[in-house]
Amino acid sequence: MGSISINYYLYLSSILFALGILGVLTRRNAIIILMSIELMLNAVNLLMVAFSAFMGDSSGQIFVFFIMLVAAAEVTVGLSIVVMIYKHNGSIDINLIDKMKW
Repeated sequence: MGSISINYYLYLSSILFALGILGVLTRRNAIIILMSIELMLNAVNLLMVAFSAFMGDSSGQIFVFFIMLVAAAEVTVGLSIVVMIYKHNGSIDINLIDKMKW
């Protein structure tokens, strides 16, 4: 892995994951919440690639590829739901979702 220790990858991915959790728990905008979820997924992906390179095994990198495919599908479905909510309410505030009757 070169001169960078695995500990630095652990710290970086932990900070990114914590920022993602903070974004999910504190924000009310649906797009920001989706971006925070993606940040958490990317933190896990970074850690999996770091461990994969540290161990010399490429199976973690292949698993990250499939996680990225699922995350892309999740974003597509999530953004389409956000667009429908915006068309219905005129806002993407998640507090207004409770009041919707379809």
